[in-house]
Amino acid sequence: MNSRPAPFDELDRKIVTALMANARTSFAEIGAAVGLSSTAVKRRVDRLRETGVITGFTATVKPSALGWPTEAYVEVYCEGAAPPRRLAEVVRNHPEITAAMTVTGGADALLHVRARDVGHFEEVLERIRTEPFIRKTISVMVLSHLLPESPEAGASHVAPDSAADVR
Repeated sequence: MNSRPAPFDELDRKIVTALMANARTSFAEIGAAVGLSSTAVKRRVDRLRETGVITGFTATVKPSALGWPTEAYVEVYCEGAAPPRRLAEVVRNHPEITAAMTVTGGADALLHVRARDVGHFEEVLERIRTEPFIRKTISVMVLSHLLPESPEAGASHVAPDSAADVR
């Protein structure tokens, strides 16, 4: 058995592109589009999953349908150098934070927050600010999405019911 991973070629790119557009597209439909049999597409998808190129399949849900239509980005500024793993621990405690990353520039981290309304967002912001190493935050509310089909315009997971009850 060859331990070296198979190269990622143009057919793989086309298959991944088709799955990113609609993960429910059948292997037969993808095969017809890229010139392979459905069995060959399945083998390639299996390989792409095994090698970590494809990490999963999800449903994109309209956040307002889940009761979380308010959206903001929060820049987080820390005292000293807060380690990324400590920031990760903090954001995991806030189910309203749907994405978080360390960034270059003035801020130490950028958080994507979803909430029921502005009041709920304010509560989330206050909980974030109680962390002793957070010096300040700067928030930007999202008014509309210019690319409504982008992943940021949808939600990849449902916030736990307990988060919806936070007041």
